[in-house]
Amino acid sequence: MYLIKSVTELLQYSDQLQSMSDTALLDTELLLCFTLDVDRTWLKTWPDHQLETAQIKQFETLFSRRLKGEPVAFIIGRQGFWTLDLKVSADTLIPRPETELLVEIALGLDAPKAARVLDLGTGTGAIALALASERIDWQLTAVDSQMAAVNLAEINRQHCQLDNVSIYQSDWFSQVPGSGAAAQYHLIVSNPPYIEINDPHLSEGDVRFEPTTALVSGQDGLDDLKIVIGQSPMYLRPNGHLLVEHGYQQGTAVRSLFTTAGFTAIATHADYNGLERVTLGRFPETA
Repeated sequence: MYLIKSVTELLQYSDQLQSMSDTALLDTELLLCFTLDVDRTWLKTWPDHQLETAQIKQFETLFSRRLKGEPVAFIIGRQGFWTLDLKVSADTLIPRPETELLVEIALGLDAPKAARVLDLGTGTGAIALALASERIDWQLTAVDSQMAAVNLAEINRQHCQLDNVSIYQSDWFSQVPGSGAAAQYHLIVSNPPYIEINDPHLSEGDVRFEPTTALVSGQDGLDDLKIVIGQSPMYLRPNGHLLVEHGYQQGTAVRSLFTTAGFTAIATHADYNGLERVTLGRFPETA
């Protein structure tokens, strides 16, 4: 039997999450917002609101899933990224705040007004859609090897009402049109898998629930980065840029890959935690 409980009482459930989540109260607020179909401001405005029995039962069911470690984004089926509200599923990575750094850097580049941009391994479509929402004249192509991800990214594109993004299935560059003399992109962006296959963090936290194929990339975590960086010059226009996200310990190795591939003006940017996270380079007119 479920006793009548108020918003304030249910938010106190967050105490149970303190040992396994750095955002215990926020997690609880999001689950309660989802249950009531309200925003967080509403919770603060109506702290004494009493939930119906069915609502309490639904909230406690969702909360029990979070207690078992399931990410809030998968429980409620969506995640905020940049200024967008994106649908997520267990078929893709959950968009993370650290990846917004890549978007910021891309938007700060001196790109043509009608730049052509390629997003490799788009997942939910987060990077491509964020860029498209800020640069309506850019034409973006987003690809992913997994059809489930392609379908999800298309759902998000339609939800965001962005007509300057096209989404296709492609294993990295395998189905991307135009290479060599026909290279057509001013900018390539990618957040590829970059975790080592034996990394102990794979058995901890949210990543336990995310697809391994979107996380792991060989013994040193560099397998996919080598493909993206090594093949990008064939698809970039002269003076085009490549931006990639990578692990915080991979900066030196990634910069070396950029150099080997012929890039110049190579630079690595730290994320909000001061960790090396995004590296970019420019492909010169003459390699």
